Amino acid sequence: MKKPIIILITLVSVILIRCEKEKSGLISKNQEISFGEQLDSLVINSPEDYNVIDENEYHGAYAYLNNIMNKILVSDGLNRKDYFEWTIRIIDEDVLNAFAAPGGYLYFYTGLMAYLDNEAQLAGVMAHEIAHVDRRHSAQRLEREMAVSVIISIILGENPSQLEEYAAGIAKGLSTLAYSRNQEYEADEYAVKYAADTDYDPRGISGFFNKMEEASQVRTPEFLSTHPDPGNRLDAIDEVWESIGSPQGQDFESEYAVFLEYLPQGQ
Repeated sequence: MKKPIIILITLVSVILIRCEKEKSGLISKNQEISFGEQLDSLVINSPEDYNVIDENEYHGAYAYLNNIMNKILVSDGLNRKDYFEWTIRIIDEDVLNAFAAPGGYLYFYTGLMAYLDNEAQLAGVMAHEIAHVDRRHSAQRLEREMAVSVIISIILGENPSQLEEYAAGIAKGLSTLAYSRNQEYEADEYAVKYAADTDYDPRGISGFFNKMEEASQVRTPEFLSTHPDPGNRLDAIDEVWESIGSPQGQDFESEYAVFLEYLPQGQ
């Protein structure tokens, strides 16, 4: 009679250890940061694929985006805001998209920013992308896509072709790299909660999705490919907003119009 009990205890122990490992992640914080650094280096050194504009030349645009980011990062809702040196890149291309990479790297296309109406909408998009990193969605996607040995080889600079493939995947929304339904809902939820700790209208993310619905009548926005819509997210966003007391905020529409002049013209 004792053996089954011992076996049961052993099985429970194995399950607990396994769950704890999954909870903590397959890759360490430092590995996540190093991978993000490698990916970011690829992006900024591949102008034919990612036309990243220079921060010194477009200082006003970067300062504006960094100010939005710093407001969001003050939120008490973040778990990993001190983990990374959060970094923004602006990609000059008429593309309706934004994406995040492990390690706190955030990428925004000028086409998306020119399409939005106000700063609160952009803050909602940024908060959504920050949530993907802060809630470990980006790291989990990386772990799901690659073996740890491959991740380490990329960190060591030994597997550039795999890194290029991964970078293209997260920027262009390859199906194997899509976020899960739950991850999308969670990123929307925390986009509202992060913004509620700022002076922005927390429903800016809703305004963004309304814009995307309009755009989808003409063309499929890249954002809806990289962030597939799992259902009626607008209703879910409203529920989150109401659950935290329906806080109000500002859109900063006139300030946003000035910001657009800082971007490369012609968008």
